[in-house]
Amino acid sequence: MSARFRLLLPILIALSCLRLSAAPPAHDQFHVAVYIPVGAVEQMKDPAWLESSWKQISSQVKVDKVYIETYRSGLIADDALIERVKKFFLNQGVEVAGGIAYVGGGDNAGRVGNFKETQKVEPGQFISLCYTDPAQRDLVKKMAELTARHFNEIILDDFFFYNTKTASDIAAKGDESWTSFRLRTMDKVAQDLVVNAARSVNPNVKVIIKFPNWYEHFQANGYDLDQEPKIFNGIYTGTETRDPIHNDQHLQQYESYEIIRYFDNIAPGRNGGGWVDTYGTLYLDRYAEQLWDTMLAKTPQIMLFQYSDLLKAAEAGDRRAWSTLDTTFKMSDLHNWSTRNGATGAPSYAAAAGYALSSVNAVVGKLGKPIGIANYKPYQSIGEDYLPNFLGMIGLPIEMVPEFPTDAKTVLLTEDAKFDPQIVSKIKAHLLKGGTVIITSGLLKALQGNAPNQIGQLAEISLTGNTLSADHYQGPFGMPGGPLPHNILMPEISFMTNDAWPEVRLTANGNGAPLLFQDHYANGLLYILDIPDNPFDLYDLPQPVLTSLRRYLLRGFPVQFDAPSQVSFFAYDNNSFVAESFRDHPANVVISLPGAGHHLRNLATGAVINGQAPPPIKTPFGPPVPQPPATEFHITVQPHSFVAFAAE
Repeated sequence: MSARFRLLLPILIALSCLRLSAAPPAHDQFHVAVYIPVGAVEQMKDPAWLESSWKQISSQVKVDKVYIETYRSGLIADDALIERVKKFFLNQGVEVAGGIAYVGGGDNAGRVGNFKETQKVEPGQFISLCYTDPAQRDLVKKMAELTARHFNEIILDDFFFYNTKTASDIAAKGDESWTSFRLRTMDKVAQDLVVNAARSVNPNVKVIIKFPNWYEHFQANGYDLDQEPKIFNGIYTGTETRDPIHNDQHLQQYESYEIIRYFDNIAPGRNGGGWVDTYGTLYLDRYAEQLWDTMLAKTPQIMLFQYSDLLKAAEAGDRRAWSTLDTTFKMSDLHNWSTRNGATGAPSYAAAAGYALSSVNAVVGKLGKPIGIANYKPYQSIGEDYLPNFLGMIGLPIEMVPEFPTDAKTVLLTEDAKFDPQIVSKIKAHLLKGGTVIITSGLLKALQGNAPNQIGQLAEISLTGNTLSADHYQGPFGMPGGPLPHNILMPEISFMTNDAWPEVRLTANGNGAPLLFQDHYANGLLYILDIPDNPFDLYDLPQPVLTSLRRYLLRGFPVQFDAPSQVSFFAYDNNSFVAESFRDHPANVVISLPGAGHHLRNLATGAVINGQAPPPIKTPFGPPVPQPPATEFHITVQPHSFVAFAAE
């Protein structure tokens, strides 16, 4: 070693350490992107703000890609600014793409043209462009062309829907339903005014449509999950579920995972990622949960919306119930993350994102392909809104699919399935070959009767039209039960004794109000799951009731779970799984694997947990009955936290 090199070595080491300490740890299992709305792009006219804001964000979360928006709500970025901003990020080693938010202007439509058709809206309401107005159609085309001149990839923010009812809309619709009219119109707008227009100026451009989180109602606003994934080069997924109570659709936390799985099955290999914003949460852990659940669905990229919001101080919210516990998201660790990476003051949302993503990055690469009960939701269907996500919140792993899954052992069908005119024949075929079909009371209501396309061909079971107010539950195997925490309103189901069997039982002032029925058909099993009038009441079912439900509905599943409600399970095909609690207090969870001698390895820490044989089942009819060979593990999941294991 030369004397000169020996003198330089300490300096080189110091510089290396400085670089390492200034950069957040890299996530290596997925990419992180940031969306930059056109308003923030306009702010980037100030080079000092651009430099300082990027330094603040990039010090807290490693950003692989940015999407630079060219249009939103009447504001258009000019070509020179787009190129300056694009060049800046390319010089930082960051990939760039374009973005468009086709938001209607409402009363502000005149900012971008002399629109003939405008529509007044109340504050806080979204309005689309009017796609029967020639001037607004021309705007759509011009924005696609402008953006394609600058980028080889364009993503449409989730305002590419159609909800205006102007005079020209009403005239164009005629006697057609709004759903049919809007689907037909938007398919043509997507092809002609967006994709073809963009390709006319840049034949290499890829155009991606980002679908929002309210998938149950897409068709009424012109979002076409059947045709648009074929029209566009790819799709993207809105996984922002925010607070489960204080939102209009009551989107449940599980949806941040499940909607990715559904869209992956709609467009295999072309679902680009999940999209989370910073809004509508009462505590900071809820922001982290959305990020975690998106990545636990094994998507390749997370989009952080949006650039300016990531600069804001992250609000901790009301965390008093679990603030002192060893949760996955800890405010002390967030502060350490933020200051270690050079920030001063309160941690920003960029720091919260970087810290939360580092937690899930540690395990997601060790998880296999997600598995669950196949839930068939036909295209353009609606019924029992978002029910699969409520079921996911009571510990049933769900895998939504857009085609009837003939190769699945167990198929779950909610009221959505009534949109398939062949659904009864498909149920029959699945049962004949020895499969299991679970139908909900909503689908039973839609299919009841004895015609060839009705459920009476398979089982003489129907809704009476009455509602029972369930107040108690019965234990499994004839064991005593207990009271429900409050009365739960249930549709009354009529069945033929000894033809169908109640398996999980509630009672209403002494009157039987079964929650789950079983009926045989050839070599198959047909289950009927009675859904409370208010699906939130599923969360108030006592743990023994949920355990019994899972024992029947997850029969043959590679891992069994015993947990209270609002603990979700994500299972994978390589014997790994994740338990996540959305509760405010610790949850005691029992994991059961078939066969003796297993152990669990914590995928984050490497720690090994040994199990034990399950105890015999107590019955009132005689001595306890030994259970089949299995290994049980008792774990505690902290509030708003997840744990990941591999079974070995």
